[in-house]
Amino acid sequence: MIRDLRTAAVLVPIYRDSEDELRVVIVVRADDGGQHGGQLGLPGGRPEPRDVDLLATALREAEEEVGLAPATVDVVATLEPLVTQATGWLVHPFLGRVPADTAWRLQETEIVGILTPAARALIDPAARSTLPFSSLRFPQPLLVDGIDVEGHVLWGMTLRLLDTVLPRLLAGEWDV
Repeated sequence: MIRDLRTAAVLVPIYRDSEDELRVVIVVRADDGGQHGGQLGLPGGRPEPRDVDLLATALREAEEEVGLAPATVDVVATLEPLVTQATGWLVHPFLGRVPADTAWRLQETEIVGILTPAARALIDPAARSTLPFSSLRFPQPLLVDGIDVEGHVLWGMTLRLLDTVLPRLLAGEWDV
């Protein structure tokens, strides 16, 4: 059965640290019991009428959620859209290089933290395992294929997206 999918756009922010290590900016969503509460994700959300396109949506959401000024983002690639497996979203991702010294300003009702793991750590097969994920929405832990990132579980659509992007990124497909 084909269902109507809702549209969203996300930014995959990346930067190189002072040791030239490629890092990914991941947000920790507030555990408000909402659809994605307590999960790790990427800055993004639904389009609004004022957005001229889905890139504008991703950039606006990144600014609203984590204080990332759109003018500081160098959009490196438009990535293939992904469908969430359980929640009915068609997510349009954009890869963007951001300044290493970005001062994050969190919209605390939505975002409670920023994690910046090394890209190579996220593609290490040894980091992958079956982990319990729980939140207000999932009080009984779900066992998910995921990666522990500083005590949080990276799983679902965000992990699938990074699984496709990070190997290409580290192989030099894009100049970052």
